[in-house]
Amino acid sequence: MNRRPIVSAFYFPNWHADPRNEKYHGTGWTEWRVTQYATPRFEGHEQPKVPLWGYEDEADPAVMEKKIAAAADYGVDNFTFDFYFFEDGPYRERCLNEGLLKASNRDRVTFSIMWANHDHIYSHPGSYWKPAEPVWRGDVSVETFRKCTDYCIEHYFPQPNYLRINGALHFAIYRPWNIIKEMGGIEIFQRELAAFRARVEAAGLGRLWLDLPADGFAAWEHIEDAGAPLQMLGADSSFAYSWGYRDTFPAEEYQPWAEKNIRNQARFMEKLSVPYNPVAAPGWDSSPRTVQSDMFDNIGYPFGPVVTGSSPARFEAALRRISEVMERENAGPMVNLSCWNEWTEGAYLEPDTKSGFGYLEAIRNVFGVTPR
Repeated sequence: MNRRPIVSAFYFPNWHADPRNEKYHGTGWTEWRVTQYATPRFEGHEQPKVPLWGYEDEADPAVMEKKIAAAADYGVDNFTFDFYFFEDGPYRERCLNEGLLKASNRDRVTFSIMWANHDHIYSHPGSYWKPAEPVWRGDVSVETFRKCTDYCIEHYFPQPNYLRINGALHFAIYRPWNIIKEMGGIEIFQRELAAFRARVEAAGLGRLWLDLPADGFAAWEHIEDAGAPLQMLGADSSFAYSWGYRDTFPAEEYQPWAEKNIRNQARFMEKLSVPYNPVAAPGWDSSPRTVQSDMFDNIGYPFGPVVTGSSPARFEAALRRISEVMERENAGPMVNLSCWNEWTEGAYLEPDTKSGFGYLEAIRNVFGVTPR
């Protein structure tokens, strides 16, 4: 590669106790409970996945210091946190507020926010009867948008290790098309984004780098149609959260799955009118988020196809292909890894008892480490 991209891993913060979770699952509950009780659902299915570090509390600064050290040592520059903010305020934020921001080595990585603006569904675990029942709504009104973005301006953007791209603060939104519907039109959302940028600048924080996904604005086969709304909203870049094309039930092999998705990343880069930050995934398996005693049928998330046959070597090969794709003219400044710690979706880079640090070693082998 001619230039090293920012290597960023999406971070899913549900491995610490949260009052909302405790209301539905009991005092002290975390998603580690779902991980621990996973079982094989078909022949050759490898579950449960066991973390090498144990079932630790990510809101503990000492635990987060271990994660930060591993990320920095193996070439992950940034954590893009899944950030949840509803009408009545934030959710799952203790990991960031009490863990990362209080870690003694926090300066070894940067972090940024991706507002995960979607309904919270009951998938911890989801039952065959109601596999993805909404527990509370994630609708974003103008008022909620302003409250969330003001919260970020106050609590996160001023942090010395908040990610800046070309001097601008990186901020991503998971489903901007939802906000357009919920606010009542793209013109209203466009106005609110402009006001958000103005508030960032008025706070003396400089410019905002807005990162918006494309795949909800247009079908993958016609992704170029997403260019107009992305430009209208002032997106500085585009991204996707993970890989799709899980077509074979109950299992799909990693290598052909990766090939299909890497070709898709290249096409996004070719067709979109804004720079595109490609994504690479080490695997996929949301079966732990199903009731383990229910039948495992293809009835929709979290039931559905599982990717099998992933390995550090195959992930490294996928990363090398992604690095080649990034030689294209419309490559964005980041490569996203999905994810650092989605244990119950089979998409994690943290060390486990089977592969050790193998997936992290794959990152370092391809992208190296940024000197700090």
